[in-house]
Amino acid sequence: MTLQQTIENIWDNRELLHTEESGKTIREVIRQLDLGELRVAEPTENGWKVNEWVKKAVVLYFPIQKMETIEVGPFEFHDKMPLKRNYAEKGVRVVPHAVAREGAYIAPGVILMPSYVNIGAYVDSGTMVDTWATVGSCAQIGKDVHLSGGVGIGGVLEPLQAAPVIIEDNVFVGSRCIVVEGVHVEKEAVLGANVVLTASTKIIDVTGETPVEIKGRVPSRSVVIPGSYTKKFPAGEYQVPCALIIGQRKESTDKKTSLNDALRENNVSV
Repeated sequence: MTLQQTIENIWDNRELLHTEESGKTIREVIRQLDLGELRVAEPTENGWKVNEWVKKAVVLYFPIQKMETIEVGPFEFHDKMPLKRNYAEKGVRVVPHAVAREGAYIAPGVILMPSYVNIGAYVDSGTMVDTWATVGSCAQIGKDVHLSGGVGIGGVLEPLQAAPVIIEDNVFVGSRCIVVEGVHVEKEAVLGANVVLTASTKIIDVTGETPVEIKGRVPSRSVVIPGSYTKKFPAGEYQVPCALIIGQRKESTDKKTSLNDALRENNVSV
């Protein structure tokens, strides 16, 4: 049977978790996730595809693992998941105290400042995960992305059909941004500091004569800042957070120049 068929069988019959063969199969999926050979979600010609069976394998990994004490110099952890190792061989720069769990793929050229990357996540080449940023389980981070200080990228394991957060190539995520609940940020978008995006957050394009509302997706090359709108409640009218698309990142062969221009022209904090 294929890996997928075996995982599906174990998922449907948890008694199989007690067999040695099941343990080997689940650990093989985690190994391939760790190497980037499998992904929880992957781009296709028709958009992104979520591989639910891979998420199932991640969920099944927890009950077959035993709690162990992990000592790193004077630091001690007590967990079921081993930490990633051999960063030099992988071509990844890791600044103390960055932590990544085994089963997260971190591509060559990634820089991890003191940060955290959870199991099932995919972080592609050239990306920086800045100080105290977190990349949740199964989140998909593209090439040459900058996750600024304190950014929170949400994780998802269950429900299985739920899409993970997707941050595509060349996106800039400003300080203290939060992106959760399967929000999809398309290529080269710029999120200013403190933007909060959930599945229900209104993303309002205010660049035209009339506002255009979007949910769950930031279009490619958009420059986004925090905003608010008035909402009526039984107790009165109050301001509710939203995100505002205030412009477009300009064409440039130099991504850094393009980013700086977008921030400067639209007075966006990062």
